Amino acid sequence: MKILYFDTETTGTDPKVHEITQFAGMIVIDGEVREQFNWRCQPTRWDQIDPMALSVTGLTVDDLRKNEPAKAMYERIRQLLDRYIPKYTKLFDKFYPAGHNVSFDLQFLDAFVRQHGSADIQKWGSVTWQNWRAMDTRVLANYLSAEGVLKLPDLKLETLCAHYNIPIIAHDALSDIKATMELNKRLRDDLRGSTSD
Repeated sequence: MKILYFDTETTGTDPKVHEITQFAGMIVIDGEVREQFNWRCQPTRWDQIDPMALSVTGLTVDDLRKNEPAKAMYERIRQLLDRYIPKYTKLFDKFYPAGHNVSFDLQFLDAFVRQHGSADIQKWGSVTWQNWRAMDTRVLANYLSAEGVLKLPDLKLETLCAHYNIPIIAHDALSDIKATMELNKRLRDDLRGSTSD
């Protein structure tokens, strides 16, 4: 099984307007971490940066200007994913996307590759490399919360990590994804325990 654990930091919450500024994660194949990556880029729509997004990440516009151009980061992403998923690979041999509330990140990744990719990538978007069968720790946490196993004020990544004593530097994409991988193990253990009753 090929899993793409990833997280993004963005200039806001709307993938039609805002953009990725950090893309980090790990490629896991059959349980083995094959690669780890952590890249930052400049947005192209400087006038669309939501100040709230900057306050969440603790970055400034000047910090973003130090990053590589978005097109250069896109090329890194394309080359990385192409190493594991050849063009026109069938759906079942593509990456399973994984993360916490990963649908948010999937929308941004899809918008990013459509914006910066070649015509064939613009047509297919991120489905070129991944299927849409997301492995989401937020979904597992929702289930355990509904079952009464988790009794927390919210199911944010930081809250769940605090509950399980998992170290995290919040809103840093690489730290978030490392914490998410550990959280996935802990939630699955709790899920097995809740279904064996």
